[in-house]
Amino acid sequence: MRMRKKKHLDERLALCDNLIIMDIDDRNEQTAIENKNYIDFSALFGNDNPVFLEIGSGKGGFCCEAAKREPNINFLAVEKSANVMVTACENGADIPNLRFLLGGAQYLPKFIKDESISRIYLNFSCPFPKKQYASHRLTAPRFLEIYKRLMCHGAEIHQKTDNMHFFEFSLEQFSQNGFSLKNISLDLHNSDFEGNIETEYERLFTSKGFPIYRLEAYLDN
Repeated sequence: MRMRKKKHLDERLALCDNLIIMDIDDRNEQTAIENKNYIDFSALFGNDNPVFLEIGSGKGGFCCEAAKREPNINFLAVEKSANVMVTACENGADIPNLRFLLGGAQYLPKFIKDESISRIYLNFSCPFPKKQYASHRLTAPRFLEIYKRLMCHGAEIHQKTDNMHFFEFSLEQFSQNGFSLKNISLDLHNSDFEGNIETEYERLFTSKGFPIYRLEAYLDN
């Protein structure tokens, strides 16, 4: 079911205009990507610190906390729903190393230069459980090829999910598409992993007794 549009959404977005790189007008994926509009990260953040990318930031619980914990890292949070992202922008308004991009992951090559991202976070992405929608999963091969282009030397992808079948799919896709894996956890909250930042979904699923699955993927280059 589609979320009802928030009251005063346009006005609220306008108040966060300095934080947001707005969505694109061209909905043709191929032509949109061909017409580059690269983000100048040095100008955007006022420094040359490494850039971490969260794809599917939701209401911003993770990116806001991560940016506060790591002030020497720049965070770009990507969310395709303005209705959801406006809350994240309001929560992150006073965090200088956090900015937002409104749009889907398929359009990232339009905005981000190759080899410019030091880490990618995929936190509780939609699992698209029906097989006919597998290509929409953010660890499907078409997305992994995008991430490969964006990742600089030594970059990693950190994924968390509560969905076992999606996690198994991700393990398989990473392995088949040139990634190596490490720090795999089948029950994150009962592991010795330190420094975890819980998302809104994570707290919900954990409260219901669901295990949280986590991995780190990287390229051997």
